[in-house]
Amino acid sequence: MTDGRIMVTGADGYLGRHLVRHLLTHTDHPLLLWVRAATAAEAEAKCAPLLRDLPGAAGRVRCTGGDLSGDDPFGAVVPDDLGAIVHTAAVTSFTVEQDVAQRVNTEGTARLLDLARRSPRLRSVCLLSSLYATGLQAGPIMELPAPVPSAGFANAYERSKWAAEAYAFGQTDLPVSVLRVATVLADDATGRAGQHNAVHNTLRLLRLGMLALMPGLPDTPVYLTTAELVARAAAAAVSRAETGVFHVADRAADSLTLARTLDVAFEVFGADPGFARRRVARPEYADLHSYRLLADSARGFGASVLGQALTSLLPFAAQLYVGKDVGNERLRALLPGYRPLDAAALLGATCRQLLADSRSPNVRR
Repeated sequence: MTDGRIMVTGADGYLGRHLVRHLLTHTDHPLLLWVRAATAAEAEAKCAPLLRDLPGAAGRVRCTGGDLSGDDPFGAVVPDDLGAIVHTAAVTSFTVEQDVAQRVNTEGTARLLDLARRSPRLRSVCLLSSLYATGLQAGPIMELPAPVPSAGFANAYERSKWAAEAYAFGQTDLPVSVLRVATVLADDATGRAGQHNAVHNTLRLLRLGMLALMPGLPDTPVYLTTAELVARAAAAAVSRAETGVFHVADRAADSLTLARTLDVAFEVFGADPGFARRRVARPEYADLHSYRLLADSARGFGASVLGQALTSLLPFAAQLYVGKDVGNERLRALLPGYRPLDAAALLGATCRQLLADSRSPNVRR
């Protein structure tokens, strides 16, 4: 890659931090970290602790910030300094409202690409997307720009990420790569997760015996990955100035099914005396219509534990009925020596970590 800084947006976020540490450890490129901030003072306040926590940052790293939903989120960035951009900043909640997702994820990406176009030394722009930007499309999912899925989307987050991808690939004058990332289960193979998501919440509900019904089909593939692998893929994409789509996910044959996911979780949790004493039963599978009816009924109980448990799965439940057959040939070529994750071992380690955290009074999730 040419000289110039690698700019990482969302550098104070979960994946952003992992990427920054990877770049500091495995490359000698200078970096520009961009954090979400409404004002210059807020950006400075966020940057100071971020830089202190990064080994090897002195002399190599600058930091600034902005607001993706604003008119000029990258006004503090000097375009002439940039050699590459990795865009990790986004609203990732499955419950995000459509207008917020559109403004931040889609229009924010458009503003990022405007900056890229004004950067004369820039050779690579890597956008982090989601495997579920392909919506509720079943069957083969190739590493190609995705058409509008005929089956639609499970939530506004998925729709906004698809729209961001579509806009990016429409900018044919820019060297854009897109990483469609599977569900990030853990930092790495240890199973420790610096950020919890819908899968961790589901595992927690299973451990507590609060899921009598499970939306989904037993043979639906569950695609998992680690933050470490995402960081490796993003660093490789910008260092080699790659373009096109890469799936940071293993193929269906190397992934767990929903049934196997439950098997592994119950095997690990079953070794816990408290779990065994409660004789927690495996949840029964429910069709999506019935599950939605039950969740809607549970809402009538207000903030009940049952209502919270049922409704927490609703925003992504539709994906658990969709048999995606994900290809990752381009990812394998991007990362020489690539080997599929041991998904069962990774999930088992994560479940054991959740058990350990539940016993620690100092861990808050």
